[in-house]
Amino acid sequence: MRGPHNIIRLIRTGATLVRTGAMNVVLDAFDAPAPLRMVAYTLGWPFQWLGYKGDPEMPPATRAITALGPAYIKFGQVLSTRPDVVGDDMARQLRVLQDKLPPFPREVAMAEVAKELGRPVDEIFSEFSEPIAAASIAQVHRARLKETGQDVAVKVLRPGIERAFHKDVDAFYFAARIAELFAPGAKRLRPMDVITHFDGVVRGELDLRLESAAASEFADNTAEDAGFQLPPVLWDYSARRVMTLGWADGLPIGDNDALDSAGHDRRALGERVLSLFLNHALRDGYFHADMHQGNMKVAANGDIIAYDFGIMGHIDLYTRRVYAEILYGFIKRDYKRVAEVHFEAGYVPASQDVDEFARALRAVGEPIFGMDATHISMGRLLNYLFEVTERFGMETRTELILLQRTMVVVEGVARSLDPRINIWDVAKPVVEDYIKASIGPRAIAADLGKTARVLARFGPRLPTLVERALIAQAQEPEPQNKRRPWKRAASAGAALGILATLLFTHLT
Repeated sequence: MRGPHNIIRLIRTGATLVRTGAMNVVLDAFDAPAPLRMVAYTLGWPFQWLGYKGDPEMPPATRAITALGPAYIKFGQVLSTRPDVVGDDMARQLRVLQDKLPPFPREVAMAEVAKELGRPVDEIFSEFSEPIAAASIAQVHRARLKETGQDVAVKVLRPGIERAFHKDVDAFYFAARIAELFAPGAKRLRPMDVITHFDGVVRGELDLRLESAAASEFADNTAEDAGFQLPPVLWDYSARRVMTLGWADGLPIGDNDALDSAGHDRRALGERVLSLFLNHALRDGYFHADMHQGNMKVAANGDIIAYDFGIMGHIDLYTRRVYAEILYGFIKRDYKRVAEVHFEAGYVPASQDVDEFARALRAVGEPIFGMDATHISMGRLLNYLFEVTERFGMETRTELILLQRTMVVVEGVARSLDPRINIWDVAKPVVEDYIKASIGPRAIAADLGKTARVLARFGPRLPTLVERALIAQAQEPEPQNKRRPWKRAASAGAALGILATLLFTHLT
């Protein structure tokens, strides 16, 4: 419950921030006003002795967050995707948060697997290793299926992690309410929405069936992508707290020496990472939102293998089209068209001046295009774009912020493979192909076809719906002298006209 009892948790949080020297760093990152600073220090300073000390070798913010435990680590990682909320400097600091905790015993993991799958572990697996990776929410074991001899990766949630997370998330909601109360200016950043987004991410990661479903959907979308693999989900050996995937054999994509020794073309790998991400985001609207080097390998045949599907990004069809037009406009340096797209999509209020906005966009694009190709960054472009649109009244769009953050990470992976990669050369054909497929005549015909199918499905119900509306209108009590007979006739005529039009459309 999001009540005052959460004050105790906030006191412990504030005390830790003060004790580790992170309080000012965090408040500055959020640009906190004086009333909020006063509340924060009131909750923290007198109770420093209650705070966790943390690792003094770490920077203050990461030291405090790591000391406060798994929910705070995960929250810090999510905030690293929101530079619009915490600023660029803090977002960069939070990206280095290590989601690594001491593992829990192998025997405990085996007991969890047996409980979830309803069978003793030795009936399912002929081998079950010690933990090979341990994070804040779950840990992974390598195992071998007894029936087939297949090597698999078994992910198991930490015991009691759901209850611990729910308590801390509850306190986060309470803190967001306090922030809105004492810092009215913070409402633009929508702190409750930020916590709701985090809550959704965590709930998805605390039910491994959802992560399994995400992996399965991602695999269906990318089945025809050349040079890309995903480990298959083994549904018979997966449940709410256990997920089993095929084992991914390959070299770490961040180990350049190993890749060179194996004869892989690092430039081709970097270009493929970029083009795959853009295709997934634009073509499918569903992309891996945590594509850092720790979540990818390179198979012996040169294929890129991705895994860990706890954070996935989703963009609806309309937003993808808008995003593609914006990117395409920047690639073509057509800033007026980029401005018009923002207005057409309703991202920027109609009260703003489109020409002035176009000039502001030119100030974003031209310096980037003047850079050497090795320094051009689409992620940086999107970041500057968000700064400009914010000045013109555009509200924060979480899905685009996640896309921008992932773009930065993917560009980093690509450039670590080959620093000379030209981002625009890789992006241009992907964006152009999407524009042709989604905005041209074929896309218009497809949209009309979808509209016709919707009308066909609901056509038989239209007469009943209109009849009910007319009856409800006729039965409404009507004040005398307030409504004239001709208005009643016009309303009835309009309803009948709509019915006739819809029926005609359905029949034809």
